[in-house]
Order: sequence, then C-alpha cells, then structure tokens
Amino acid sequence: MTQAVQAYSYAAPSTLTDGRLGLSTSGGTALSGPQAHPRFFSGLLTHAAPAAAGLLAVADVALARYHNPRPGWTRDPVVTCDGERLRFESFSACGGVYARLDVTGLDGDVLDRGTTNVDVNGPLRESLARVGRGDPLHVGVGPDELAVTTLDGAVVEKKVPLPTRWLRGFAEVQVLAARWDLRAELGGPQAVRFLRSLPRGARTTVWAVPAGRDLRLSTTPARGGVRLPGVGRVATLLPLLRFAKALRVYGPADCSEAGGAWEVELPGMRYTLALSPEPWRGFSGEGAVLDDLATNEATNEATDEATGDADVVGMLLGFEPTVEPGLLADRAGLPVSRVRAALTQLGAAGRVGYDLHDAAHFHRELPYDKEKVAELNPRLTSARALAASGAVRLLPDDTAEVTTGGGVRRVRVTEGTCSCPWWFDHRGSRGPCKHVLAARISTRAPAW
Repeated sequence: MTQAVQAYSYAAPSTLTDGRLGLSTSGGTALSGPQAHPRFFSGLLTHAAPAAAGLLAVADVALARYHNPRPGWTRDPVVTCDGERLRFESFSACGGVYARLDVTGLDGDVLDRGTTNVDVNGPLRESLARVGRGDPLHVGVGPDELAVTTLDGAVVEKKVPLPTRWLRGFAEVQVLAARWDLRAELGGPQAVRFLRSLPRGARTTVWAVPAGRDLRLSTTPARGGVRLPGVGRVATLLPLLRFAKALRVYGPADCSEAGGAWEVELPGMRYTLALSPEPWRGFSGEGAVLDDLATNEATNEATDEATGDADVVGMLLGFEPTVEPGLLADRAGLPVSRVRAALTQLGAAGRVGYDLHDAAHFHRELPYDKEKVAELNPRLTSARALAASGAVRLLPDDTAEVTTGGGVRRVRVTEGTCSCPWWFDHRGSRGPCKHVLAARISTRAPAW
C-alpha cells in the first residue's frame, strides 16, 4: 500500500473555553489563495449541543478502525466553508466509513471560503462531550488575529501516515453517492426506535426495508431495502439520537451487495454516514471512479482536452454551496457534457464531493501536497499503458483481446466482463479490471 506522511502544522491547539470554540487550521486553499493557517468563520452556532456532538462524531470516525480494530494514528477532519455552511468531513482509518457534518445554522462573519484541516485533540474532545443544550457556542475556524500576534511562534505539529487509499476514498464515495437515491425517511421518534433496535453484533449485516413510515430489519435482501454491512459502523449515530429530527436512508437500486448512506437531520445541521459494501472493504478499492474516467477517455478526442477542461472548470468552482453544471458550462463556454467530464476528473482528485440531501456536487480542495494525490488510480494507469502499447485488439461484436504478460485476456467491452483472474474473483463488484478499461479507452478515435 502506498503511504506518505502528512504533516499538520497548527499555530496552537484547538480549544473550547468559556463557550468559545477555537478550531486551529493547517494549510489549505482559500479564495484569497494558499494559506498556512486560513481563517474562514467567526460567530455563533445557534444550536451548540448538536454541533458539538456532530463534530465529535466526525472526529470519532477519523479515529476509528472498524476492520481489525487497533490503536493507530488519527487523521484530522477536513472542513470546507462555502459561505453558507461549514462542512466537516472525515474517513475512518480503515477507509470504509465516510462521515460529514453540514452545519447551516451560522450566525457570524464569513471571512473567507476554502478548505483546511482542523485540529481535534484529546482535551478538545473531552470539552465537546460536556457541551449542554443551553450552552452558548462561539466558533472560530482559524486563529484569531490577536492570538496569532501573541503566539510568539508557537507551533503544534502532527505527523501521521496518509495512505493513498484514504485519499482515493474521497473520490470513490462521491461517485457512488451520486448513484444512490432516497429509500426511506423516518421522523425523529421512529429513527430513534429503529437505530436502537439494531442487533448488537458489530459485524452483523442486515437490510433496512421500508415498512410504511417506518423501517423493518431483514436478514436477506428485500426490494427497496438498503444494506447495512457491519452494524457496528453506525455507532457514531447513536449519541446524536437525542437531537434527531429525522433519519434518511440512501442506497442503490440493487441492494444485494452495495452499502449506503445514513443521514440524521439535526437542528440547524445534518450528519451523514456512508458505508462501504463490507466492513473489510475500503471505499478506495471500489473502482467506481474508473468507469467514468475511462468513459471520458473513450469519448474525448484527446486526454489533454479533458485535462484542460478540468483546469478551466476547477478555476470556476469558487467553493459555491452547490455545483451547477449548466451554470459552469455558460461560464466556461463549454458544452455541459464536457463540464461533466471535467467534474469527473476533478472528483478523481478529491476536489468534488457529493451531497445526497441536495442531490448535487460541492467544491472542496483537499489540503494535501499535490504529489500525494497524484496517481491515485493505478488500475487506470496500467490500462492507459496497455492501450498505448498496442496491447488491445478490437474485434467485432463489441469484444476485444488484450495481450499481457500473463496471456491474452478476452473482454466484452460494454458488458465489462473479462477472462482474467481478477474479474473472476470480483465479477465487476469492485469496478472494471485494467483489461476492460484498456479496451474501453482504445475504442476512442483517433487510435493510439
């Protein structure tokens, strides 16, 4: 597994004192440009207790390793300020659980828009756990100007492993989520009753099946249901139940093998938890983004065109609350189809996320070094090399032969099947193999 080390550098640790939550920031991109310690927001959160509980839940996911639990490094959450809300995001250490808290009840000054990491340390976690319903909560995302001038160069540094699969998860989850639909919506009391009825076995897999205005549990797939693989992975929802106004469940049309997302509506905010198809499977290996990337390469006249479009569209995103392809097309002077292809490229680099509630993409910039987010899809890299080397022979009837060191692989291009051992093991459940991708890339004109 490819792994780099990410160094977080904070001007001071985050603290919660006398109702003032100061979240220290480390690196990132803002509309005003790259910043060492960006300052995005200062003001009141109108619902302090659920905000504190939600932020703690996001931090808990970043700390957790749901598959083979063991002590390890935590990655600090990512926060994006878009002018209307604060989006806190994290991935579990095992890469199979994605969490996001969207805080919309802002009352204060938006100082800039952008994305950064925020420090969530042990003492802060203890303080967040003590915030009550009636407590005020003033939040500053970024160091206060006075504090910065009196720190006398004090710096808090954290160095943590940053696996490539963790970064790739940001790309994969937004592609999968865009394919999921709302399957059920429960009121607060029903949500509490259902979540508390879940089996206690942490690794148990069940299906949540709509039953009128409620959900029932099933041990087998059922029409309209959503698969809940590894019940223990939704544990961070439970402390939020005392604030829950509604629960929404999202999933794909075929619930037999896929995961889904669980969204709790809280006062002035939403907490979303997305699960990979199995507790031992991280989002990074799902291969969902590969289909879109290969399709782009097969339909564009040149890969350089898609890259150029992504550069143009990326400059126009501007941390807007929702990404509207039609509006971007007008601004960029490009067809909507090319804008969507560009968004795929941007999503593969983690620069675009997906909000199930809004059914729209949103802009973020991961606060990591560019070389650490490059080459996140080795399967696609291998496919490009096969196509470029002339290893692909296109045949009639939508088939192809791909010559590799392990022999000739026979591919059905549109169907996405292959005679290789990798496809035999996964049957397309983790995206196309490199041979299918190479064949699809080779169908474009002009040829390599």
